[in-house]
Amino acid sequence: MKSYSVREWEKLTYGDRDGQIPEQFANRLATLALRSEFAGRGRSGVLEHGRHALRARGVVGILAAKDCSLEILPKIDIAPGESNNHQNAAIRKHLIYMLAVALDLKIELGSVTDLAWQRENLLEILIRIFCEKLTEAVRKGMPRRYVEEEDDLSALRGRLNVARQFTRHAVNPSRLSCRSDVLSEDTALNRIMRAAVTHLSRISRSSANQQRLRELAFVYADIAENMVSALRWDEVVIDRTNRRWQELLGMARLFLLNRYQTTTTGAGLGTALLFEMNALFEEYIGRLISQCLAGTDLTVSLQGGRLFCLTAETTERRLFQTKPDILIRRAGIVTHVIDTKWKRISSRIDDPKQGVSQGDVYQMMAYAQLYRAPRLTLLYPHHPALGSADIIHARHRITGRETILEIASFDVANGNHVLDRIRRLIQVDEPVVQPTT
Repeated sequence: MKSYSVREWEKLTYGDRDGQIPEQFANRLATLALRSEFAGRGRSGVLEHGRHALRARGVVGILAAKDCSLEILPKIDIAPGESNNHQNAAIRKHLIYMLAVALDLKIELGSVTDLAWQRENLLEILIRIFCEKLTEAVRKGMPRRYVEEEDDLSALRGRLNVARQFTRHAVNPSRLSCRSDVLSEDTALNRIMRAAVTHLSRISRSSANQQRLRELAFVYADIAENMVSALRWDEVVIDRTNRRWQELLGMARLFLLNRYQTTTTGAGLGTALLFEMNALFEEYIGRLISQCLAGTDLTVSLQGGRLFCLTAETTERRLFQTKPDILIRRAGIVTHVIDTKWKRISSRIDDPKQGVSQGDVYQMMAYAQLYRAPRLTLLYPHHPALGSADIIHARHRITGRETILEIASFDVANGNHVLDRIRRLIQVDEPVVQPTT
């Protein structure tokens, strides 16, 4: 299978030379992209299918069609001077770290070699991490639980099912209707793991991953196989006895369900695992802020608020509901509204408005009116043109109010002291840890 990579908002031209894609492959991938739920969302679409090139948009991930695959990576600035393969490897690391934070997963990136980061695409790396974590977990024992079984036996086992005994075997007392609890591995959690292994076996193109998945399929051979739509996610309970399975459950949900991504198969088109960067950046920042506020008197809610801008004069019907990305409260009162935007702003020297759109400012003005927070922040991804550090670049006072609107950036390519940088950005102190007695 031929594999291609392109970065967000960049083009992949048609042709047979290095760095180009044959037009027939481009047509297959564009057709698959049109089946995604992200297609047709204006600037948030998946691909622009032009006359001379494919152009990636605001969605990243993998499109895998017959005989070819396309990896779309986010536009994250990596240190100049590195080869394209090294830069792509670094971007994959940052993207998977963002996914791990956003989905509350503990993914050990150190288990993947530098060579694998360069040679394998995003999907294969995620499959490899999942296989390694699942293999380690099953070596320690698959989770089991008691399930109730009913059977007609010649000797009593467990409890007698009185109602069934006197209706089914009233004339045949040699058979006893028994009801017993049996410790079984055929649980909802294990069925989800088997479904994930089966699904990944169909879409992986890596021989090493296929070998790992075959070994896991053998382990799960005695577990009932369910369609993805029939899996009972609601029956899975994570407690102290199976805590190590929490991250695996999250990764299985990543592969099998539609949260930030969409998975499309069937009709011979192929498979897509896609993530909308706006939503991913928002959740990533929100999770980091939640971690920073733990132990303080501040609380955070994501996509909360939901106040309406207008109320119809005659019907009292409320219109235009707002959903700020991040609300920070103290004692129930909103103190800070943060809205994340996965798009680039310019330096203050180049543009007094810093490339911030009027629409973004109008949105924050509405939040200022509805939530009456003294502080508002528009948060964008950092890039080198903004300087060496992610900071608050400008503060503005909203006309006629005491409210401050800040323009800030956060560097997702800098993995050092992430929580400290977020803490400085939102200007909160370290939580006070009480000594234990």
